[in-house]
Amino acid sequence: MTFAALARAPDRRRTEAWLLALVVPIAVFGYVCTGLSMTGRLPSGLAVFTAVMLSVAWLPHLVLRRFADRADPLILPLTTLLTGLGLVLLSRLDITYAATPRLKIPQAAPGQLMWTGIGVAVCIGVLILLRDHRRLQRYLYLTMAVALVLLMAPAFFPGDTFGAKRWIFLGPLSLQPGEFVKIAIAVFFAGYLTVNRNALALTGRRVLGVQLPPGRQLGPIVTIWAVSLLVLVFERDLGTSLIFFGVFVIMLYVATERTSWVLCGLLLAVVGAGTVGSLEPHVHGRVTAWLDPMFAFTKEGEKAGASQQLGEALFSFGSGGITGTGLGQGRPEIVGFAGNSDFILTTVGEELGLAGVMVVVMLYALLAQRGLRVGLTSRDPFGKLLAVGLSSALVLQVFVVSGGVTGLIPLTGKALPFLAKGGSSLVANWVMVGLLLRISDTAQRRREPVGPRPRT
Repeated sequence: MTFAALARAPDRRRTEAWLLALVVPIAVFGYVCTGLSMTGRLPSGLAVFTAVMLSVAWLPHLVLRRFADRADPLILPLTTLLTGLGLVLLSRLDITYAATPRLKIPQAAPGQLMWTGIGVAVCIGVLILLRDHRRLQRYLYLTMAVALVLLMAPAFFPGDTFGAKRWIFLGPLSLQPGEFVKIAIAVFFAGYLTVNRNALALTGRRVLGVQLPPGRQLGPIVTIWAVSLLVLVFERDLGTSLIFFGVFVIMLYVATERTSWVLCGLLLAVVGAGTVGSLEPHVHGRVTAWLDPMFAFTKEGEKAGASQQLGEALFSFGSGGITGTGLGQGRPEIVGFAGNSDFILTTVGEELGLAGVMVVVMLYALLAQRGLRVGLTSRDPFGKLLAVGLSSALVLQVFVVSGGVTGLIPLTGKALPFLAKGGSSLVANWVMVGLLLRISDTAQRRREPVGPRPRT
């Protein structure tokens, strides 16, 4: 029995290796198809792209064999496939933007290749240096203090980008701190709720059949609500505010199993979003465009300078049909400057069709499911809540981005994880992957009897 339990460890890495051996050719094939479709010849950067994909796949795999051989076998292949698909889409968009000089959009794929390497290196560093995720509990309040500073920092930098303040500018470099804040708040909330979950779950008054949280313990959720509103008011960043507050409410529910926290969270979210959406012009404009995306195409809309991006995105999705026009055969340039960032999913919908969009959504769903499974199998409360928090942040970001470009909710301006252009987003998401892999390895080791390490 003991031998059988231990023998499963190398099987995980063999499963991972077979999946990676399938993922890398898929990404390279997509890159080749894009070049042949758009230029009629093999792309000039094929060797570099193949080398990057091999490095993204196999370097973390080798590190996992040495430092976390019981980690989940699906997380790395799913992440690698999403990253490869993002590089293919950005390379395809670069060709179109280069042929459309009026847009003045710089090349994104070379920079994304560099940031991919940095993200993988940081993920490897997390796996090697962080041998036990519980060490993060020692620095909870320091982590939250740094997170709050980073969250509010863009408000103090001059200027904004497309109506929102999300970036910190350090010379020629720019950083989007909100991408790293979601990790920091997940770490802090996991530690805070681990200590206070009994008080949050077992006390409070019952009103109309609903057990309300106690006033003293209601303070943190009100504080987080206020900070989210400050982000909305001063930085006009709807996406970060939704993710920030949503992660906290989800983790509260998981820790306490009390629906009253969810009701309080939803009520505060509706009140806050409604108030800021009515008063803040940038957020109000996005809500207006969401309610009537075709208004921008009317004479009144043109006079008012309304944005046509959401309407153009809907046209792109509609022209894709079920199977799409094919890689390189669409018209993503009509979306404009945000085609390789906020609206990259429209390229998937147009050129890969509804089938392609569903595949991308399922890849995200599988990645989130594996993260939630890590939380379910983890025996320590901190690891359980941290895995749930990180997975929830991923799900919420995918929802607010895809929901925005499809017209389900107002646009938020966030980047689709692993697919869209953005160094901060890519590095932060690879850090999340490293943490999930570390938690899954620790959880699996605690479930297995202690014994000699099997040969691999």
